[in-house]
Amino acid sequence: MAKLVLTAIGDDRRGLVSALSQAVADHGGSWLEGQMARLGGKFAGIVLVDLPDDRVDALHEALRALGEEGLLEVGVTPVETGPAEPEVTSTEPLAVHLLGHDRPGIVREVSAAIAGLGATIDELATSTQDAPMGDGVLFEADAIVRLPEGASAADLRAALEEIAAELMVDLEVAEPV
Repeated sequence: MAKLVLTAIGDDRRGLVSALSQAVADHGGSWLEGQMARLGGKFAGIVLVDLPDDRVDALHEALRALGEEGLLEVGVTPVETGPAEPEVTSTEPLAVHLLGHDRPGIVREVSAAIAGLGATIDELATSTQDAPMGDGVLFEADAIVRLPEGASAADLRAALEEIAAELMVDLEVAEPV
C-alpha cells in the first residue's frame, strides 16, 4: 500500500471535500486523517490517504482533473514507510495557548522560542478577531508541542514567558485534554 499526503486548495464552494474523497475512494484509497479550513475565501486541506500501489498513477490523473475542472489544485507527496528516527523522542505532548494583541512577527517569535528548545510543533491553529470595545485585533494560537528528551514543560513555559511580556500575550502550557 502507498501512503500519500494530499494538499488541496481551491475557491471555497460546496462539494469540494466530496469531490476529493470521491477521487480517493474511486481508486481504492482510504482517507486516514486530514485537516481542512476556509481561509480568506479559499478552501485548504491536507489529507493522509493510503491506496494500492498500482492505483497511485490513476489517482494522480484523477486529482489533476480536479484542477482542470477548476475545483481543486491538489499536490501529492509520497510518505516514506521505512523506519524513521524521530527528531524529538518525548512522547508527552503539551498544549500551548496564547491570546493577545496581534502584531507582525508574533508567529515567528513564538515558533522560534519553541524551536530554540529543540521542540517540534505537531499542530498549530491560529486566528484573529476584533478585540472587545474596539481595542484592536486579538491574535489567538493553539499548538500541540513535543519536547526533546531532557526538556520539561517548565522549560517550555519559561522560554515562552520570556517573550510573552514583550508580545503582551496571555500564555497557558498544559497537557492536552
